[in-house]
Amino acid sequence: MWVDEYIQYIRYEKNFSAHTVLAYGRDLAGFVDFLSDTYGTDNPADVTTDMIRAWLVALMDEGMSPRTVNRKLSCLKSYWRYLIRRDLVGTNPASRIPSPKIHKPLPVFLKEEEVNKARLLEGRKGHPFETVRDRLIIELFYQTGMRRSELIGLQDKDVDTASGFVKVTGKRNKQRLIPFGDALGRMVNDYLALRSEVVPGPTTHFLVRPDGAPLYPQLVYRIIHTKLTHAATLTKSSPHVLRHTFATTLLNEGAELNAVKELLGHSSLAATEVYTHTTFEELKKVYKQAHPRA
Repeated sequence: MWVDEYIQYIRYEKNFSAHTVLAYGRDLAGFVDFLSDTYGTDNPADVTTDMIRAWLVALMDEGMSPRTVNRKLSCLKSYWRYLIRRDLVGTNPASRIPSPKIHKPLPVFLKEEEVNKARLLEGRKGHPFETVRDRLIIELFYQTGMRRSELIGLQDKDVDTASGFVKVTGKRNKQRLIPFGDALGRMVNDYLALRSEVVPGPTTHFLVRPDGAPLYPQLVYRIIHTKLTHAATLTKSSPHVLRHTFATTLLNEGAELNAVKELLGHSSLAATEVYTHTTFEELKKVYKQAHPRA
């Protein structure tokens, strides 16, 4: 089946990761076993689209996830492209097989009362600076929808309380402006005043630890996880939940989808449309609870 040669090819010529090389090796070994057991052949020239489809169906019948089956299908497509380049076969029997659809879970978000409860949770005792800072972190996520990396990367010059805008640097260094309200502006000013008293020396980072060092991803995650775990019963309690909450709240209040896309920094509208499903699910829930013939 030329499997060993293909594995050497993706390892040394294509520079696939060690994890991918190992996974593709297992995938091809499993497919060869299936061909031998079911069709009595291991010749790639004998393989048809129906044979590959039968293997994929058998994997899904065994309970394998669509995501894993997709990877195995990608492996076969890559393998046959290699065989064609080597003039070992004439066609790619996997090329026209569609990938199984992967169910994308709806974003997890907070209700307004849950957000209020997270705001009111006490910070760590004996650390008033961290209490104020952590409360501000929650508000920044909730009121701007920025990503965790964007929040960590904020500098003082990026937060303008006079104009009510924060400039964030997103993926591929794309920058965008996000507006915020007067209440958040006052929180920012209170935080900066306390920071100047507590933190030694100047710092360019907007959000810092008491010693002036910048935040890091795991610290931000722990802050939000602790707050949200006590505020709500959710399947997830990460900073991204507040980003989801920001987007869902705007759409529930009538914001245009394209405007939400710009605020979130999405490159395409398709990435934002997942939030419309969330709002539709909420509408269905309200309808079923309230309408006598639901």
